Amino acid sequence: MTRRFFLIGFFCAALALGAALAGGPPARAQTPADGFIGGIEDLPLMAGLAEDADATLVFETPEGRIVEADAEGAVSAAAVRRFYDQTLPQLGWEKRGPDRFQRDDEILKLDFSATTGATRVRFRLGPRP
Repeated sequence: MTRRFFLIGFFCAALALGAALAGGPPARAQTPADGFIGGIEDLPLMAGLAEDADATLVFETPEGRIVEADAEGAVSAAAVRRFYDQTLPQLGWEKRGPDRFQRDDEILKLDFSATTGATRVRFRLGPRP
């Protein structure tokens, strides 16, 4: 009887592991439930913006990482700029120009475009030239 329960338990664990491994990309790639931009672990996603996880690109190069991520929401570009102008310095980023920040050897740029009733923000992170 004990062996039967052991085999059932082992079978259930194997099924759960198989389902987890076959479940596709990790949750972070689907939606950043933790409120941060995918690929840039410590870059907060402003409330009112939703990340387009399918558009996120992450590359590792000898010079450093390169990340591009898009987010969109019914907020103004001015509100997004204010949020990141206030938030990023608290995370060690120094403002280096309009929509441009530097921390250590990385540069973060924010590019804005308007869509129907929304603002789209592209976050571009790369090594400092």
